[in-house]
Amino acid sequence: MDPGLQGRWRGTLLGTAVGDAVGLPAEGLSRRRARRMAGQRWQHRLLPGRGMVSDDTEHTIFVCQSLLAHKEPDAFERRLAWCLRFWLLGLPAGVGLATLRSVLRLWVGVSPRRSGVFSAGNGPAMRAAPFGLLFADDPDAMDAFLERATRLTHSDPKALVAARAVARAASCSLTDQRPDIDDLADWLMDAGPDDAEWASLCDQPTTAAQENMAVDAFASQLGLEKGVTGYAYHTVPVVLYAWWRHWGDFEATVTAVLNCGGDSDTTGAIAGALAGATVGDHGIPPDWVDGIIDWPRGTSFLRRLADEMARLQSGEDANPVRYFWPGLLTRNAFFLGVILIHGFRRVLPPY
Repeated sequence: MDPGLQGRWRGTLLGTAVGDAVGLPAEGLSRRRARRMAGQRWQHRLLPGRGMVSDDTEHTIFVCQSLLAHKEPDAFERRLAWCLRFWLLGLPAGVGLATLRSVLRLWVGVSPRRSGVFSAGNGPAMRAAPFGLLFADDPDAMDAFLERATRLTHSDPKALVAARAVARAASCSLTDQRPDIDDLADWLMDAGPDDAEWASLCDQPTTAAQENMAVDAFASQLGLEKGVTGYAYHTVPVVLYAWWRHWGDFEATVTAVLNCGGDSDTTGAIAGALAGATVGDHGIPPDWVDGIIDWPRGTSFLRRLADEMARLQSGEDANPVRYFWPGLLTRNAFFLGVILIHGFRRVLPPY
């Protein structure tokens, strides 16, 4: 059953949050320990049976709010830059080094066009899915907006290549049929045709599919036996292969990437966005959605934001979604405390 545009947008944003929140407690753990921590099924563990989101979801929110505010790429870029500036003022926990340096550069007056630092981290890829969904029929606009969102924080061309690959996969989620694996390889190649390292990765999913390879085995084939790193050229091929292999099954897709260990909140967030766009919000396990207790940007906020994005894509009037932003300092202080407590918990068994 086609989930419809509203369902796909809700699936994208709620899927991002779910993958982020479920994967966050295992971030940085080896594959073996992540699986032992997860037990029989991945679920919320940041708090007892509950979860909160990290920067992966927050940056996706900023992208959507900026797209709703501005339909022109340069104005969008300026709006997103201010979102990142004020986000840092809220003292978020777990800021990536490249993003921290770039936002500090924004605060001292560096132009958004030059604020990015030379890094091929996951930041641009983790917030790329909304571009692919919104501009599915306009790849030139997709690239224009995506390029501006990327250069704000990451100037290494590899970061843009990886983000393009995620966005193109999100565009494909609007179809009801799983794409041929050769098409997936073509999208990957199209995202960075002039990059030799990227080109060497593009045929890997096809080979894995022909051998009916599990996602964790595919990650091992890429040299990621201990976990998926924060390098975008490691993360994106693994996530896209999981999305293709488990097409139409949200839980299986997210579980497959989390079972690989490593940068699990980001791999979970990207996989959740793509799988959520494919199946819609009703295809996400209800307990994974209901277990998110975040505020003031919780699941009800994400649904309202998704509905506005669906209106925008339909050509209707749409606007950024308001929320009680002064509550973010309290929220972030609580979140930091939870992260510190959870950090102590991680030194205990199981190992």
